[in-house]
Amino acid sequence: MNRRQFTKRTIMASAMMSAASFPAFSDILLPAPRAIKKGIMWGSNRVGKTVMEKFQSAKIAGFDGIEVNSHLDRSEVLKAMEATGLPVPSVCDALHWKYLLSDPDPAVRAEGVEALKVSLEDAKAFGADTVLLVPGRVTESVRYDECWKRSVEEIKKALPLAEKLQVKIAIENVWNNFLLSPMEAAQYIDQFGTPMAAFYFDCGNILAFGFPEHWIRILGKRIAKVHIKEYSRKLADSQGRSAGFKANLLEGDVNWAEVMKALDEIGYNDWATIEQPGGDTPEGLKDLCDRLVKILTL
Repeated sequence: MNRRQFTKRTIMASAMMSAASFPAFSDILLPAPRAIKKGIMWGSNRVGKTVMEKFQSAKIAGFDGIEVNSHLDRSEVLKAMEATGLPVPSVCDALHWKYLLSDPDPAVRAEGVEALKVSLEDAKAFGADTVLLVPGRVTESVRYDECWKRSVEEIKKALPLAEKLQVKIAIENVWNNFLLSPMEAAQYIDQFGTPMAAFYFDCGNILAFGFPEHWIRILGKRIAKVHIKEYSRKLADSQGRSAGFKANLLEGDVNWAEVMKALDEIGYNDWATIEQPGGDTPEGLKDLCDRLVKILTL
C-alpha cells in the first residue's frame, strides 16, 4: 500500500466512524411536530352565509375544524361536517351574554342554564368535547362575590348533564371584570371537583392585564381549549382599549414563541382556534390560517 492509498483509506474510515457516532442531521435540527390542530371560531369566519358555505370556506382556507355556535340547526351542521370532513371540536354557548348566570333575576339565570344545557347537547351531537361559557359579569349592580356565588350555583345545575354527556364546560377569560388572575381562575375551576369543569384560555384577552404564558403555566391541565387572538398595547394606548384587537396575528404584543413553549410544557396537544378579525374574504381567511400555522411552528 502506497502513501496515497493509506491516506485515502484513513479518511474514509474516519468518515464512516463519524457517521455512525452521531445522529442524522434532521434528527438534530427538526423538532417533533406539534399535534395541535387548527380551528376557526364561527364568528371569525365571515365567508359564506349558510352553514355549509362556512364549513366549505374553512376547509378551503386550510383549517382542520370549526368551533360552531350553539342553537344552530343540528341537521345542517351534521350535513356540513359529513360533506367537508371537518370536525367540530367545541361549541360556543351563543346565549351566555344574553342570559348571564350572574344576573340578579333568577328567571334570567334559569334561561342561562337551559341555554348551557342545549349547548352541551349540541356538542354531544357534533362529537365535540367542550362548550365555551362566559360565566357572568361584574357590574355596578352585580358585586364580585355575587357573580362568583351565582355563577357557581348555576353551573352546578348543568354539571350532571355535562358528566353524562362527557362534555366539558370551559370557562373563558373575557373582559367581564371577573376572574382577573390565574390563581383565582384555577381556584374557580377546582371548586367544582370534576374534570368536566375546565378553562377555555384566550391568549389575546389576557394582554390587557397579564401575560398569556403565565396563565398557561398556572392553569396547566385545567385548559381544555385555546383561542388564538392578537392584541396590541400600542394601539390600545393610542386609540382606546378595544382597538388593541385590530392588530394582525404576529403583529401585536402576544409573545407567541413563549405561548407555544408554555403549551408544550403543560403537554397541551388539542386545538388552537382562531378568534380574530380578518376572515371576511377567502384570502383573509387563508391568511389567518397561514399565520396560525406559523404560530404553531414557533
